[in-house]
Amino acid sequence: MIEPPTNPRAHVFMRILNADASEAGACGNATRCVAQLIALESGMRQVCIETLAGLLEADLLDDGRISVDMGPARLDWRDIPLAQEADTLSAPIEAGPLRHPVCTNMGNPHATFFVADADAVEDLARLGRRLEHDPIFPERANIGVASMRGPAQIRLRVWERGVGETLACGSGACAALVAASRRGLAGRRAAVVLNGGELDIAWRDDGHVLMTGPATLAYEGRFDAALLAG
Repeated sequence: MIEPPTNPRAHVFMRILNADASEAGACGNATRCVAQLIALESGMRQVCIETLAGLLEADLLDDGRISVDMGPARLDWRDIPLAQEADTLSAPIEAGPLRHPVCTNMGNPHATFFVADADAVEDLARLGRRLEHDPIFPERANIGVASMRGPAQIRLRVWERGVGETLACGSGACAALVAASRRGLAGRRAAVVLNGGELDIAWRDDGHVLMTGPATLAYEGRFDAALLAG
């Protein structure tokens, strides 16, 4: 939902609700879409979007893609958050073939599990649901299953908390790149290939993560404003 901002630096406030009505702090894909919508209506090339996770700066590039500064990757166990002190580079969590993930907070909590072939994990629905609700995650977590296709390309599937497996997850792609870089599997920039397309992710030296990708109109709908009354 797009609302008036509370921060004078922002152009809008973006509220993100999951399918189960829980509220998320950030959503990379939604940020690109909202940034494009505001840019098309206003003519601006730079948009500042306020979220529960903070201010997100978006730039419309000449090739039509949108680049978003998703803010700093938070790596301390308290920031994920985890219910107990643990090494976020290899957290003590496992379910079936998914073991010892890298935990990252990108405005919301992520656990990225590295496997030989992400597409070969057949029971992600069962595993993702179980891991999302693991007691170590007091706020639940988004579960990423990643495999390396080389030092500059990551294949990623994401089980989103409160939603299930999705076609794409922008914050999950950011978490996957940070996780791969911390593990020494990739540098600080890579293409992340999701079911719905590809994102260019870069982890800057100042800790901020840049996500660059397209925004495509899927559908339009209209409703009577009276439905919101009361």
